[in-house]
Amino acid sequence: MTRIGAIFNPYTHSPDEFRDAVLAAEAAGVPELWIWEDCFRQSAFATVGAALAWTERLKIGIGIAPMPLRNVAATAMEIATIERLFPGRLLPGVGHGVLPWMGQVGARVASPLTLMREYVPALRALLAGEQVDVDGRYVTLDAVRLDYPPEAAPRVYAAAEGPKTLQLSGEVADGTVLDSGHTPGEIATAVAAIREARAAAGWEGAAENRARELDIVAYVVAAFGTDAEARARADVGDKPDPLERAVWGDPARVAEGARAFFEAGVDEVILLPSSRVDLAEFYAAAGEVGRLVDATAAR
Repeated sequence: MTRIGAIFNPYTHSPDEFRDAVLAAEAAGVPELWIWEDCFRQSAFATVGAALAWTERLKIGIGIAPMPLRNVAATAMEIATIERLFPGRLLPGVGHGVLPWMGQVGARVASPLTLMREYVPALRALLAGEQVDVDGRYVTLDAVRLDYPPEAAPRVYAAAEGPKTLQLSGEVADGTVLDSGHTPGEIATAVAAIREARAAAGWEGAAENRARELDIVAYVVAAFGTDAEARARADVGDKPDPLERAVWGDPARVAEGARAFFEAGVDEVILLPSSRVDLAEFYAAAGEVGRLVDATAAR
C-alpha cells in the first residue's frame, strides 16, 4: 500500500500553532499527521490526545517518543488510553532518543539496542492485553497486565537509522520509521535489511499478535511553491546528491518524486516541510499529493 502523510515539525513550529495546524491538515484531507517528541519541546502523548479530540478522521503518528524517558508500562498506559478514546487513529512509535538529551535528563542507557530489544516486545505484549514478566537489563515487569488494554492493539513502530537498529526494528516492531535526508537507493538498502531481519526472526506463520504485515514509513523533505528546489536543497544540507533526498515543485511533481521512495520499498512517504512554512498551504498541497498518489495506485 502507498500512502502520503505530513509532519508537524516542533523545531520550526511551536505548540501554540498546533491546533490550527491539525485543523488545517484535516480540512486538506491529509490522512495522517506525524509529530515527534524531542527534549525539550512538546509532549508526544498530550499532543496527540489533543489532536485526536479536535478532529474526526485524521490519524496521528508519533515518530517517535524516546524510550529512555518512560517506563514501558507508563508508555503502554498512555497508548492504551488514547487508543480506547480514539480507536484506530493512533500510530505510536518509539526510539532511542537523542543520546545527549537523554544524558541531560539522566536517562541515557549504555546499550540503546538492548533497551529496544527489551522495550518494544514488552510494549506490544502489554497492548495486546497479555500479562508480562520481564527481568531484563533495562525493563523489569513483574506480572504486569493492563486493566484497560485497547480493543485492538495498535501497530507499534520503531525508529531506526544504523544497520543494527534497522535489523532490530524488523525483528521486534510492527513497523519502522526512517528519518529524512536519504536517497531512494539508501532507503532501498535499509528496507532490505529490515525485511531480511524480520524474515529471519520468523514472523511469517507466527502467533496472530505477531504476524502483522510490516509497515515502513519514510520521512521525506518536501517543498512547494516559489523557490521550492532551492528550499529543498537547503534543508537537505551538504549531503551528496541533495536533490535525490527531497521532493519539490507542484503537487503533481511531488507525487511523481514520491514514487521513487515507494519503489524503494516504503509503504508511506511522510512529507516534511522544508524549514518554516505556512502550514495551511503546505497541508493543502500535501493533501493533493495524497489524492494523486491514491488515484495512481487505483489504476
